[in-house]
Amino acid sequence: MKDKILHTLLRVLPMMLVLALLAGTAVWLYRTDEDETASDTSRMVYASAEVTAVLADNAQEDYQNAEGRRVGDQELEIRILSGDHKDEIMTVTNYMSALFNVDVDQGDRIIVRIMTDEEGSYYASVFNYDRGIVLGVFLLIFFALLAVLGGKKGVGALAGLLLTLGCIWFILIPCLIRGVPAVPVTIGVSAVAAAAGLIFLNGYSKKTLCAVCGCVGGVLAAGIAAAAAGTLSPMNGFNMQEAENLILYGADKGLKISGLLVCGVLISALGAVMDVALGIASSVWEMREQNPDASAGSLFRSGMQIGKDAMGTMANTLILAFAGSSLNMLILVQTYDIPFLQLINTDSIALEVVQSVAGSFGILLTVPLVAFISARLMVHGRSRRV
Repeated sequence: MKDKILHTLLRVLPMMLVLALLAGTAVWLYRTDEDETASDTSRMVYASAEVTAVLADNAQEDYQNAEGRRVGDQELEIRILSGDHKDEIMTVTNYMSALFNVDVDQGDRIIVRIMTDEEGSYYASVFNYDRGIVLGVFLLIFFALLAVLGGKKGVGALAGLLLTLGCIWFILIPCLIRGVPAVPVTIGVSAVAAAAGLIFLNGYSKKTLCAVCGCVGGVLAAGIAAAAAGTLSPMNGFNMQEAENLILYGADKGLKISGLLVCGVLISALGAVMDVALGIASSVWEMREQNPDASAGSLFRSGMQIGKDAMGTMANTLILAFAGSSLNMLILVQTYDIPFLQLINTDSIALEVVQSVAGSFGILLTVPLVAFISARLMVHGRSRRV
């Protein structure tokens, strides 16, 4: 019994130390902001509110410009549900256009922005619908399905996902804002997130080690491809649509814009690369279990054969994901009938092409890398020539 407890502690302790280190890093990064001056955005107060009455409604359906959405204004009586002004009753004017359109009835929940002037008086304006409850229930259903259908593996996948998102939000982004070299810190965070996620999913094993090595190699390949294409184009983070706002609001804190393009490619490719790496490593592991006498060469060839089936689908998944996120832009391209020569040389299209293809490079190179590492590590006491 003692040996079993000791063995369990030895398996759990490294992960606990890594989690503690990540948590400490996140706390330190956020504590350094305590003395910084708050930005105009951070001083805005947002609160949830309930529409207690619609005092006047002058909105009409607009089929010419708004596809039937109601355009006009409403006079609303609202009750604040959160924050310093909780339970206060306010009157607000809700202006509705084709683009900004928060059409509400009595009993609906909304988000309001409360602004205070220098004399201490304040007023509220309608910001958006309160979607928190719907989104929360949506996520809870997803988490429950993942845990029920996936069992222990599903819970491990959920833990890995939450850890990855936490690393990005609490460690990677604060580091980037402070001017930490973008590409190295993104590679480091990606490696830690991939390793922790795969360990949560499969525990400590050679299969996990092979998948982690493949993930790091695949992400590096994607980053190198993106950096090479960006250098030759030339193209970098300054070509992104958000570059102007990042310069205005982030440069004074040390944010470096130029490396953000490669960082985005690394993060985007991580999920697909993890999927391919674990699939190949698991396949080679199962073949080794079914045929303990299999040579490293036969395992490598089998892993490559399986990987060929995954290459096309995963590359399509990544490219289509980028295409889906840019669907509105692609519609505008055809609407304006932009010539191909102009189209292919615009920043937005060039960025999408580089991100899609660079991520696919990472997937393609992950397959032979994981197959090779798995074949070498999963063979014991035999010739390891591949």
